[in-house]
Amino acid sequence: MNDVGSGAVPLVDVWRGGRLESQHRGHAVICDASGVVEAWGDPEAVIYPRSSCKMLQALPLLESGAGAALDDRRLALACASHQGSAMHVAAVSAWLADMGLAEGDLRCGAHEPTDIAERNRLICTGDAFCQLHNNCSGKHAGFLMLNRHLGGGPDYVEVDHPVQKAVRAAFEEVTGEESPGYGIDGCSAPNFATSVSGLARAMARFATAGENDARGRAMVRLRGAMAAHPEMVAGETRACTELMRAMDGVAIKTGAEAVFVAIVPQKRLGVALKVVDGGTRASEAAIVGLLARLGVLDPAHPAALKRLGAPQTNWRGFAWGEIRLAEGFC
Repeated sequence: MNDVGSGAVPLVDVWRGGRLESQHRGHAVICDASGVVEAWGDPEAVIYPRSSCKMLQALPLLESGAGAALDDRRLALACASHQGSAMHVAAVSAWLADMGLAEGDLRCGAHEPTDIAERNRLICTGDAFCQLHNNCSGKHAGFLMLNRHLGGGPDYVEVDHPVQKAVRAAFEEVTGEESPGYGIDGCSAPNFATSVSGLARAMARFATAGENDARGRAMVRLRGAMAAHPEMVAGETRACTELMRAMDGVAIKTGAEAVFVAIVPQKRLGVALKVVDGGTRASEAAIVGLLARLGVLDPAHPAALKRLGAPQTNWRGFAWGEIRLAEGFC
C-alpha cells in the first residue's frame, strides 16, 4: 500500500480560453469478481473512503438481522450523505421514534442543512439546526439499530465499541485487506483506510452478490435500495441522486475529499476513484467518464453534461471553457 499522492495521474482537466488552466490528478480502478480490470494511477494508493463506503458500514445492520424489517427507503437512508431537507429530517426522526429513541441519542453532531429550502426555513422561523440535519444522520440511525441488537453502550462511534468492531470486520472482509488504520470522520465515526483497489473490489463484490447467503442478500438489498431511492441517498441537485436517476440499477456514492464509487450489477463491476486534491468537480466528472465508458450512463444525458462535456458558464451566462477528461484517462 502506498501514499495517496504517489503515482497519481491526470484524470480531469479544466480549460479556459483554449488553455489548460487546472488539472486534477488521482487514481481510478475498475474491478470484477477476479480483481482489477483497468486502473489509472496507483491501485494500491491508500485512501480514506469517507462516505463512499456507507454501504459497507451498513452491512452488519442487515447481516446481523437487526435491520431485517427495514424497508428500502430506510436502507437507502442508512447509506446516505443527505442534504438535511425536510424529507430527510422527517425520515430519520421517524426511524428513531420507531426505536424509542430521539435526536439526542445520535452521536454525529449538528451542522446546517445544505438543502436551501430547509436552511431558509430555519432562518425564517428561528429554529435551530440539529443532529437530524447532519448528512450522516441516517447512517447513525442504522448504527443505533445495530447497537440495540448488540447491546452496546451509548457511545457507538468509539472504535472499540461492538458496532464499530462489526463494521471494521465487514469492511476488511469485503475489501479483502486488513485496514492499516483509521481516521475520525466528520460525523465522529471511525473511517477505515484501504487501497483504491480494495474499495473497487468491495464494490465489485456488491455488484456480483447473489442471495445464497446472509452477506449476499444484504449486499443485494443495499445496492437495490440505493438505486431505487436516489433521493434518500443525497437529494435534489446532487450528483448521486441525479446520476442514479439517469441509469438503471446502478448504485453510486460520493465521499468527502473527492472519493467516488459505483456498483454496476449489469456489468458485474465495481468502480472506485480518488482525486488527490479533494476537488469535487473532478470526482464528479471522473465518475461520469467511467460510467459512460462502461456503457451504463448516456454522456449526453443532462445529469452527465452538468458535470462533464457541457460548456462552463460564468454568472452572466457567458461560456468560459470546459471540464474534460485528461488525455489517457477513460
